[in-house]
Amino acid sequence: MPYNSVRSLAEYPKVEAILCSQVEAGKMLAIGKTKLGELIARGELESVRIGTRRLVRISSVKRLAGVESDQREEA
Repeated sequence: MPYNSVRSLAEYPKVEAILCSQVEAGKMLAIGKTKLGELIARGELESVRIGTRRLVRISSVKRLAGVESDQREEA
């Protein structure tokens, strides 16, 4: 495929997010930012700092909510 050709979105592989913002994590768990901060501080939610942003691992959000996050366990 030539360098400057236009590709449709269907041609790109699907990529599953592994991190989300604190706001997104709070919405997924239906909790506020104070409770989210407490969970991060206690180590119940895993987070990483990238620059000035603190991002939450989606796998830890799913684990806290009791949702299976590792597809390999099903196999």
